[in-house]
Amino acid sequence: MLNIQGLMKQAQAMQRKMQETQEKLAATEVNGTSGNGMVSITLNGKSEMKKISIDKSVADDVELLEDLIMVAYNDAHQKVEEIAEAGMKEATGGVNLGGLKLPF
Repeated sequence: MLNIQGLMKQAQAMQRKMQETQEKLAATEVNGTSGNGMVSITLNGKSEMKKISIDKSVADDVELLEDLIMVAYNDAHQKVEEIAEAGMKEATGGVNLGGLKLPF
């Protein structure tokens, strides 16, 4: 018979670790860039944009600027996803929770 009390303690510990991971991720900031640094975007761990920097040399070319912003955002967003995935893996001890992601 399984030790239900032991399993409950493990689940609670995992839940605490996941909460700590979520808080740590929310406080994290990552940068994404494009065009050799012509556009730089800073996101927090919730993928909320905190800062954007645009080189004046691309300000007159709207299509190029749109592309550079999109690439920089996607770069930063991918980094957030990687950090979140690593944090979740650490919090769960590598247990696969069926694709469950952090709620951000």
